[in-house]
Amino acid sequence: MTAPAAPSTRRVAVAAPHPAALDAASEAVAAGGDAIDAALAAATALTVVYPHQCSIGGDLVALVRRPGQPVVAVVSAGAAPAGIDVAALAQQDRMPRQGAQTVTVPGVVAGWQAIDALGGRLGLADPLTRAARLAADGVPVSAGLGRAIAVRTDELHADPGMREVFTDDTGALLAEGDPLVQPALAATLTELAADPRAMYRGRIAASITARLREIGGAHTEADFAAHDAELVEPRGTTIGGARWWVAPPPTQGVVLLGILPEALADGSEHGTATSATTATAATADLVDAVHRAALVRQAELGDPRGGTIDVAAMLDPRDSGRVGALPRAGRALGDTVAVTAADSDGTVVTLIQSVYQLFGSGILDPGTGVVLHNRGSAFSTDPAHPAHVGPGLRPPHTLLPVIAETDDLVLGLGCQGGSAQPWILAQLARDLVAAGSDPDEVLGRPRFVIGARDLGHEVMTLVAEPGSEDAISAAEALGLPVARTDGPVDEAGHVQTVRLHADGHLDAASDPRADGRAVVLDAH
Repeated sequence: MTAPAAPSTRRVAVAAPHPAALDAASEAVAAGGDAIDAALAAATALTVVYPHQCSIGGDLVALVRRPGQPVVAVVSAGAAPAGIDVAALAQQDRMPRQGAQTVTVPGVVAGWQAIDALGGRLGLADPLTRAARLAADGVPVSAGLGRAIAVRTDELHADPGMREVFTDDTGALLAEGDPLVQPALAATLTELAADPRAMYRGRIAASITARLREIGGAHTEADFAAHDAELVEPRGTTIGGARWWVAPPPTQGVVLLGILPEALADGSEHGTATSATTATAATADLVDAVHRAALVRQAELGDPRGGTIDVAAMLDPRDSGRVGALPRAGRALGDTVAVTAADSDGTVVTLIQSVYQLFGSGILDPGTGVVLHNRGSAFSTDPAHPAHVGPGLRPPHTLLPVIAETDDLVLGLGCQGGSAQPWILAQLARDLVAAGSDPDEVLGRPRFVIGARDLGHEVMTLVAEPGSEDAISAAEALGLPVARTDGPVDEAGHVQTVRLHADGHLDAASDPRADGRAVVLDAH
């Protein structure tokens, strides 16, 4: 991309899935912050208002592009505790869906620190203090959180910490519009505002690990103290006139790179028939590629710390013959939040943080108010699998931030969507890197996803929103079961995107399936 023209006023674009996140980002920009500060302000607010999707008890993966510098991947994915009982878990067919065994060390706060160090202007004290006020004063339960509470009724009643936060004075679970007040979390966030390292040492780590040991975990304060975020080189490829970057394993970014040839194709390779015919053919090719890639990912994705990962297979999943073996429990509904931000100075941030599945492990530590994720449920109990569970190992990750660059623009892209994130982003990639497209229109189109247990199905199934007829026909031709939805659904992803154009102007869009919005702000 050529250097953008210098605008008369520096501007920052932000997209996030909840209005409170945009309000926090706006305050950061008004205080002189840049795109990094805006993203961090939004991210901290989301851990208060979207506890079913993210918390400081979850993990984080991000990409950061600074002008004149290479794209950097921030991977803050926590590991299993040193004392985890691998032999006992190996006797089980698959990892538990929730509970203490599924909790790995939370990486979010260390990830925020690493991102801030890449060029933030304001530090973390202000956004954490603002988030603490949100938790103390209370916020209305959003539509998305209300849906999640209704889905996870039994789990929320089962855990004392969850009951304390998500029920009212009568013992009834909160519903949309009810006030969500979190005093213990407010105290924790206030402590972190003074010193973010307190997440991994001292009272906070001691409280969380003690609670986990009470209910069967092996976690110690030493496990928390050992965690740090990693700054690593992203995986990249050039295709379709664009350069694409994703985070490396244990995240699934390479899976998206593997299907980009089909995702970016326009169908012209099928001849000069009508545009409708070529579009149908292109969709069929993409559905086939997604199905193959899903199987390869299940067989090959894991933590490079635990052994060799066949990245080449995921980068080219065609004709692999793999059938897939990685057990995944539960549903991927509402598992993640993405925040994207772009600055007219050339900075682009795409940040994803998550508790994995709805309300994560189903554990909220009463001493800290922290909802703990269940990332460990994605481990395999098979010692021979690349994603095998083990001390100090990280489970395979769904978090998939993306940055792309052409001569015309820089794109920041991310979404909620669990294991389906590569398929969701693949359906948007070609049009979002086209400078003349309307990102709101692109994000509002019907989508399909493919999955099995992660989508609530026992076998690989295509889940299709209304209007996805080409994808449905392609799946039926492949012999894939199809589940049609009545309308837009959370499983099809909550996408957030920002774009910095070569002439210096910014645009952004937030998925209509979420509770959020996108803004372009004047900066100082």
